[in-house]
Amino acid sequence: MKNIAVIGAGTMGNGIAHAFAQCNYRVQLIDISQASLNKGIATISKNLDRMVAKERITEAQKAQTLANITTFTNMEEGLEYASLVVEAATENLDLKLKIFRDLERFCPDDTILASNTSSISITKIAAVTSRPEMVIGMHFMNPVPIMKLVEIIKGYNTSDETYNTVRALSEELGKVPVEVNDYPGFVANRILMPMINESIETLYNGVAGVKEIDTVMMLGMAHPMGPLALADFIGLDVCLSILNVMHDGFKTSKYAPCPLLVNMVMAGKLGVKSGEGFYDYSQNRKAEVVAKSFH
Repeated sequence: MKNIAVIGAGTMGNGIAHAFAQCNYRVQLIDISQASLNKGIATISKNLDRMVAKERITEAQKAQTLANITTFTNMEEGLEYASLVVEAATENLDLKLKIFRDLERFCPDDTILASNTSSISITKIAAVTSRPEMVIGMHFMNPVPIMKLVEIIKGYNTSDETYNTVRALSEELGKVPVEVNDYPGFVANRILMPMINESIETLYNGVAGVKEIDTVMMLGMAHPMGPLALADFIGLDVCLSILNVMHDGFKTSKYAPCPLLVNMVMAGKLGVKSGEGFYDYSQNRKAEVVAKSFH
């Protein structure tokens, strides 16, 4: 298994491409936008530069990693020789189902189809293909080149052969694979997102400010990053999508998104990616920006 196709050149997609390419897999990075591909490659190059500066890799290893990646805007061309596809598109069910229908059409019959979804049912995704036994979840953590965990999610029909192949592949990347059952949010986000949502509720109810909430969790609970800063890093739109998936899946108000989160996403305040969320990133500074949203 040496040809790995990655769908989507955004934060997760370029990170996954980086991880495979650094381990000398040939990577076909696919996106409908050439600008997104260019940005993704620039991000990979910048992250490799940091690794060179820290003497974790050499300049030659950086050059080889970049040489291992080929970009495509034509999905059919990029998938021609893929042994494994990892879909890393936006956390949107309709989009993912469309992509997997296309993967079904364009991939060789023996290609394993994986999704990096952080909350959507693998069984539901697999159902739009004729090879559900070869569909699996590979939920990488951000930033992919650094974080060790990969949640591996078996759908209802995923075969043991597919699971064992993907598990072994994850270990070859230096990751720690953990088998997780196919329920909304899996493990990581089923636990993380309610905590983030409760932090937003705490802000919304005026209990404390942004920095105060994050400071309590960092100093009191030994979290490396406060939950509101983490939400900005993940993307508030992604947090909202995951909470909606869990809310719809479990049919309980326990996972209902905080109104403040909903309003911020509607206003385009998505966190780091938009330059403003709970903090202001427009000039590489952090400043509270949501006090006006209190009750």
